[in-house]
Amino acid sequence: MIRGTSPTAMNKRGTKVHLDGYVFDSQKEADFYERFIKHGGYQFKVHPKFNLITKRNIGRVNIGEISYKPDIVVYNKCGKMMHVYDVKNSFGAYGIDQSVKLRFRMFAMKFKIPVEAVVVRKHDFKVIAQGVTKPLVDKEPFITSTVKYDWIKATRI
Repeated sequence: MIRGTSPTAMNKRGTKVHLDGYVFDSQKEADFYERFIKHGGYQFKVHPKFNLITKRNIGRVNIGEISYKPDIVVYNKCGKMMHVYDVKNSFGAYGIDQSVKLRFRMFAMKFKIPVEAVVVRKHDFKVIAQGVTKPLVDKEPFITSTVKYDWIKATRI
């Protein structure tokens, strides 16, 4: 396991982290992969690209596509998306701004699964499904140390 770093244009405050043949946007992303995804027993992809809106021509001009690359997507044994993760520093406006929330909502509407924002902690991670409505009582983040949970019920499986 060799870690290397290189500057990144998109993450100007941090560096890219190279680990196991993947390139992560931050050390937090790499830590999440290494601690909770790598040996989780499920298939996964790092930074897969999903097209949310295709490029369109309106008259003489083109409107560019809108795409989204989650940090990690975990698939169940049948190959269906189980979790779509985006690692964040916090759940507040600094960590998840309005443009990010909109992209998360567009993803959920198109692919029928919400993006789960993750904040990595020392021994576990906090997760919230973005863009879904829940009763006010259930607004607290779910805390877990495994990807083996149902995001709808917020219970381990």
